Amino acid sequence: MNGLDRAAELIRGASALLVCAGAGMGVDSGLPDFRGDEGFWRAYPPYARLGLSFVELADPVHFREDPELAWGFYGHRLRLYRETKPHQGFRIIQSWGKPVRVFTSNVDGQFQKAGFTEGHVAEVHGSIHHLQCFGHCGQPIWPAGPDVEIDDDTMRAVGQLPSCPGCGGLARPNILMFGDWDWEGERSEDILSEVARWRARQDNLAVIELGAGNAVPTVRRMSELASARTGALIRINPREPEIRHGRGVELPLGALDALTELDKRLTAG
Repeated sequence: MNGLDRAAELIRGASALLVCAGAGMGVDSGLPDFRGDEGFWRAYPPYARLGLSFVELADPVHFREDPELAWGFYGHRLRLYRETKPHQGFRIIQSWGKPVRVFTSNVDGQFQKAGFTEGHVAEVHGSIHHLQCFGHCGQPIWPAGPDVEIDDDTMRAVGQLPSCPGCGGLARPNILMFGDWDWEGERSEDILSEVARWRARQDNLAVIELGAGNAVPTVRRMSELASARTGALIRINPREPEIRHGRGVELPLGALDALTELDKRLTAG
């Protein structure tokens, strides 16, 4: 029995699924791959000319020192994620008819856009579709408003920047950035706790890990933790599919290709 057949058997025999998703889940929807500076600069040539890396831009200090630069970056990403259509793999998971929860490091909101229930998607790094007050005035986290106008040549925001409805000060995305001590994680933590409680109640859980690498291993750690009792882990990753402890199935494929092949086997009976 090959890896795809074994993975299909794990899914078929499971009573519930935990989907653990990293950045590779969005690549098949056309979202950019930020793997390394070269990948980031291919997606954003203006930053290559400036010599600015993803790590340097995804830093909350810019909201204080150069808010037009900060909102140029995050405003462009917000618009991109709003315009992106989730690929067919999201629908395939839903079509299997099993209870599903999601644990993801992605901030793009693609699972919710694809029809997954908001409270069933644990976003460990927050969501670009929600904002918080940069000045911590006490205003609760709120949904992001209209698109930010961006000069595509300079990648800087122009015109009015998002503001806090409570105090009128500058707003920022409710995302955990690099070196971020000001992230308000209450919204994410509430859903993370609920998904954790749900997971603890499952006796026959299969874990499907999609596009999560080793560079930031948050998602990998969760998938290994959640599958430790049963060994029912399916790791889908075209570059880094290895499972160190050996309990599970390694699939060296992209997310959409793997889900499509698994669906063929599951629908064939």
